[in-house]
Amino acid sequence: MTASAHPAESVLAGLAGIRAWQEGLYRDLHQHPELSHQELRTAQLVVDRLGDFGYRVHAGIGGTGVVGILDNGPGPTVLLRADMDALPVKEATGLPYASTARSADAQGHDVSVMHACGHDIHVTALLGAAQLLAQGRDHWHGTVVALFQPAEETGDGARAMVEDGLASVLPKVDAAFAQHVFPIPAGIIGTHSGPFLASADSMRITVHGRGSHGSMPQSSVDPVVLAAMIVVRLQTIVSREVAPVEPAVLTVGSIEAGSKSNVIPDHAVLQLNIRTYNDQTRTTILDAIRRIVTAECAASGSPREPEFVLFDRFPVTVNDIETTARVRAAFSAFFGDKCWDMPEGTGSEDFGEIPSALGVPYTYWGVGGIDAATYQKAVAAGRVLEDIPVNHSPGFAPVIQPTLDAATSALVVATMPWLAPQ
Repeated sequence: MTASAHPAESVLAGLAGIRAWQEGLYRDLHQHPELSHQELRTAQLVVDRLGDFGYRVHAGIGGTGVVGILDNGPGPTVLLRADMDALPVKEATGLPYASTARSADAQGHDVSVMHACGHDIHVTALLGAAQLLAQGRDHWHGTVVALFQPAEETGDGARAMVEDGLASVLPKVDAAFAQHVFPIPAGIIGTHSGPFLASADSMRITVHGRGSHGSMPQSSVDPVVLAAMIVVRLQTIVSREVAPVEPAVLTVGSIEAGSKSNVIPDHAVLQLNIRTYNDQTRTTILDAIRRIVTAECAASGSPREPEFVLFDRFPVTVNDIETTARVRAAFSAFFGDKCWDMPEGTGSEDFGEIPSALGVPYTYWGVGGIDAATYQKAVAAGRVLEDIPVNHSPGFAPVIQPTLDAATSALVVATMPWLAPQ
């Protein structure tokens, strides 16, 4: 933090006073993760805290979504968003507050549950910023909206809130902000102007064969061989149908077929994930997938046409240039050399659906969550990929500090160009 005065410093003067409850709440949330659309306990904790801070609270939006509104005289309205859901991952951090939670997923399977993506940090930081802004009302004017969103991991939580009448409970919003913990050194704040995170589409493909005994393959149309040929051929889409300068990823994450070594099954199911940065490339890849799968099925003599189901759609996250520049200037003045430029990434996020539906500009930034010494040691050894756990891995858990302080401060600092301009 620089020594010069910054508009946020007066509001953040209370940061040390909330550190104890923030760290305690973070550990509690980490130990009690909840899957997408199941964030009942988390949402109630949020409702209680926002009420204590003096916010007008609207709960149950889009299922478990929560909105807190704090009016503080005439001025702009800024929306700050945190996501609340966890993942079906078995934690392997070894932390004393590690999750041992289990729950039924959307398909009814009993799964381990873990905050493997840092959403517990996001919730705790936004609640901290909400309290500091409430306590520091003498230093800004306008309205703060603290929005806690369900089901980011399934890509439909933001849309659920929008479709459940989110706009009807909000004042006119002037700018919207969100942040995410990344596997970079803790205390770092990273911004990016323009397209930042990729769109994502998941696709489930069912291909049909004809079942037979393993000793009589001539009587079958083998869907296992068919699926294997499809997987190999799909690898040519990005390498041969997308320009080398255009980022795109196609991953076959799951193949399911058969149940016994000597039984040729009658169908196979493949699940794909596609990441792109523009609609043209997305269309090119999706069209190519359908063309290749259909052709391979025909070549194998498949008795039925393949079936395609798209699910878990995420939009491209495109940070507004002017909004990002204002936030970046505020971050640079406050965080100094801990403010970085981040490259675009192939992760995905549904936050953009909220400001897009409201017709307001937004920016989305990254917060470091890895112990700085650990990260630098990995860099020196050339082992960042091997030694630094990434989001969604069983070993991912941000260090509590300075991650929480930085994430809480970033939310407050970002609001100042609108709520307390100099």
